This record gives sequence, structure tokens and C-alpha cells, in this order.
Amino acid sequence: MKQINKLKKEYDDIEIPSELDEMVKQSIKRAKATKKKHSPLKQWSIGVAAASALFIGSVNVSPALAQSMANVPVLGAIVEVFTVQTLTMDKETYQAELKTPAITGLEDEGLQASLNEKYTEENKELFKQFKEEVADMEEVGAGHLGIDTGYEVKTDTEQMLSIARYYVNTVGSSSTTMKYDTIDKHNNILISLPSLFKDDSYIEVISSYLTKEMKQQMADDEDISYFAFDGSNLEFMTIQADQDFYITADHKLVISFDKYEVAPGYMGIVTFEIPSDILSDVLVGDTYIR
Repeated sequence: MKQINKLKKEYDDIEIPSELDEMVKQSIKRAKATKKKHSPLKQWSIGVAAASALFIGSVNVSPALAQSMANVPVLGAIVEVFTVQTLTMDKETYQAELKTPAITGLEDEGLQASLNEKYTEENKELFKQFKEEVADMEEVGAGHLGIDTGYEVKTDTEQMLSIARYYVNTVGSSSTTMKYDTIDKHNNILISLPSLFKDDSYIEVISSYLTKEMKQQMADDEDISYFAFDGSNLEFMTIQADQDFYITADHKLVISFDKYEVAPGYMGIVTFEIPSDILSDVLVGDTYIR
């Protein structure tokens, strides 16, 4: 109780600046004058405006309050990914479900619009092709066909957003492909793999590491197999300059290969996290990878 009384006394002893006191009186006077002229909704709006004026005035006349407000963190825009459209077909031997992602909250509305348009057009085209194939198969009265697309947010930090979009095509067996977009939220940049490096020497650095890693994985686990070393004609030689990739929340580069690209189908999508230390000499900087 003593502590409460002490706090109350300190509060009562606060000197209200004359400017603020006059501002309060004027705001109350204006509110009373307009009370009979406005609906409850308008009165609420007037109250908000008066409160806003009081708040701004108090910051202007109170250095202590202004300093306190300066210490309150300002939140940036919230970037979200959601399903904006789902295209479906459900017949006895033909099934399709295509989920289209959309991004909201990017500061660069042009970049956001271009990405969203790309995602929408991709699925529209895939669905169009699927329906054409179904029509052809129905003419001959046989066949099974399926298509499934979706997405996964791989990384979502204050700085970066990485979205993976998958496409599964089923005709007897299935094939799976992945596409990734990694976005710098601060600078509104769509990051490409070559943009991370000084020159194309990264291709050899990463490829050399992957060759050794594939051999090591197979030596450690007999259930793991890669085409480069099992006698298949489909051999891994090198990554592409624009190989699929994403960046993790802890700033690691992950290289991705589609199903059947470097390994038998049972291995599915294959990914490798590349040690940052082997990339340090070829990176442009450590903003994204470190």
C-alpha cells in the first residue's frame, strides 16, 4: 500500500504543460459543439482525431515522453504467403489439385505483383495442359493421369523469404520438380544464384564438393545411390549456373536437384547444404551466405 501511495503521489506531482492543458480544453469544447451534429460513428471519429491531436501535442511538449517513444521499436511490413487459388479435377482416373501461392506485404509492389502473376500463370498453364491430355486420353478410353502442385515456405526471416513450389506429375510412376524464389525483403531483390558470387568459379567449387559428398553418403549408407557412381548413363558432372537453390534462416546455401536429376526415383528431391567456408573466397559478400 505504501508503494501504491508513493506511485500515486509521483503521478499527481507531474506538472502538465500549459500547452497540453489548453489543448485538452479546446478538444473537449470542440467535441461538445459537434455532439448534436454527428452520428455515433462520426462522434467516434472526432474522438479519435482529438486523441491523436492530444498524443502528438504531448510528444511535442514533453521531452521525456518523446524519448520514451523513441525507444519503442517500429515494426516493418508483415510479409505473408497464402493460397490464392486452387484448380481441381476429380474424375475416376484423372485427378488434379493445383494450389497457387501469393505473396502480400512486400514493400516493392511491382516485384510482388510480378511474382504473384508468375505463380498464377504457371498453374493456369499446367492445368490447361492437363485438361488437354485428359481429353486426348478419354478419346481412346484409357489411362490414368494426375497432377499436384503446391508450395512451402522454406525460410521466413526479417531479411529473407524463400518459397519452394513443387510440381508432381503422375503417369504410372510420378516425377517431381521444384522451383524456388528467394527474396531480400529489405532491398526488394529477387536473389539469383550467380548474383551471390564474384564470377562463375562457384560452379566448380560447388560441383567438386557435391561429387565428394555423394561418394561419402553412399559409403556411409547403402540405401543411398547417385547416378554418377552406379553405372547409369545419367551422370552428375556439374551444377547448372542457375541451379535450383534456397537460403536457410541461418544463412546457409542449399542446392536442390529434382527427382531423377542426379539419383534414382526412390531418392526423390535431393538437397545438399553447402558449407559456407568453402564458398568464402568466391562470394560477393556475407549478407546472405555466411
